[in-house]
Formats: sequence, C-alpha cells, structure tokens
Amino acid sequence: MAKKSTTSPASSRQAKIEAAQKSQGGGANKIVVATVVAIVAIIAVVAGVVWSQSKQEAASGSSTAVPAGAAMGQGFPAFASASPAAGVPTVDLYEDFQCPICAQFEAQLGPTIQGLASEGKIALKYHVLNFLDDKTGAKNSTPAANGAFCAAADGKFQEFHNAVFAAQADEGTDVTQTQLDAWAAAAGITGDALTTWKQCVADETYTKYVTSVNTAAFQIPKFQGTPTLVINGETQDLSKIGSPELLTQAIQNATK
Repeated sequence: MAKKSTTSPASSRQAKIEAAQKSQGGGANKIVVATVVAIVAIIAVVAGVVWSQSKQEAASGSSTAVPAGAAMGQGFPAFASASPAAGVPTVDLYEDFQCPICAQFEAQLGPTIQGLASEGKIALKYHVLNFLDDKTGAKNSTPAANGAFCAAADGKFQEFHNAVFAAQADEGTDVTQTQLDAWAAAAGITGDALTTWKQCVADETYTKYVTSVNTAAFQIPKFQGTPTLVINGETQDLSKIGSPELLTQAIQNATK
C-alpha cells in the first residue's frame, strides 16, 4: 500500500514560493534596483555637467559680479570713503589701460584728480574700457581692468590703477601673468589677499562688467574714445584743462 504524503498543502505552496524567490535572485526586485541605480547615475551626471558649466562660465569671464558701488554699464566710484561735500561736481573719467595717451594724461593730471577726489572736492567715477583689445587684437586692456577690479575687493583699486599706468604694457601686446603680478605687488596686495586676487584674475570675475562699461560708453553721442573727462555731464576739451591749475579751476567753476 502506498505511503501517505507527510507534506501538507500549505508547506508545498511555501516551498514553491521559496523556490521561485531563489530563481529570481531573492530579496529586492532586480528591476527596481536597476531603475534606482540608473536614476542615481543620471543625477550624478547632471550634477557633474552643471558644475562643469559653472566652472567654464567663471573661467570664460561670464560672471555678473560688479565692484562695490558700481553696476553693470556704470562707472566705478573711487575714493568712496572721502564723502564728497554738497555741491561738488561729478567727474567721469574714461580710460583704457592699453591707451598710451591715457598714461600721459595720468602722468600729467592724475595726481590732481586723485587729490581732489580724496579731499572730497569731486565725486570721481572711473569708466575703465577695453575696446583697444578688439582694435589691436591683444589681450591687454581686459586682463588689466579685471585685475584692477579684483584689487578693488581689497581696497587697492587706486594703487593697482596707478601701477598699471606707471609701468604700462606696450599697446598691441598681450599682458602676461608676470606683469599682472608685478602690478599687484606694486599695489601692495599680499598674503591671503594676494591668493584671493589671483583666483579672481584667473576666473576673469569682472570681465563682463568691464565689457558692459565699454558698451555703455560708446552709446554716448559723440563719444570719441579715451581719455575722456566729463564734468557734471559736460565733456571737456582736454587742451583747455591740460595743466593741474587749469583743471583745478574748471572744477572750482563747476562747484555749486
């Protein structure tokens, strides 16, 4: 007589379920796991692309940073801590660091302008342009201007500005990192501030700002180039204010 089965129906069903799980690998569903892994991989790739694009934008000078007190297309207010007195004229000075005539202008009238600004007798704004880079094909005006505004973050704009014009790179030649570093040294940028300045220069942080100021300048009717000096909105004939005495008199005449 045949023996009766000692396995209950419930036990048989459980065995089949366990066998099925083993054949599928057991645990979590493989399809679900694969899907999660794929999603994580996609997120990682997207994050990497975004980070890479951000780095590329910084390195290509697409930062929208502006120096303190300025805005896109507007001049940089120098000697902001001087607190100009009421009624003093606003002086807008348009320069290009590659411009040889600007260097001559600075040698002749720069100390007078800066002295008046530091004494609060004028409200001075620098409009630093870079059109000569396009005209000459050199990478000169833009890196010098970017370096100056990177120096401004350490309160050294004026010192850097003066150093550039005192040892100006030849028109039509590229500015080297060695030259930029020499101007920074002359401006007195050292220590941690120098490290920050170098990164700012490498990232071309203020290139977009400089270009916006350049574009705005050439939208002014009858704007001719650099140097241009404007007192209370009136462009000056440089031949008529070509000495410290004549410039000082023009400022006094414009003071209310």
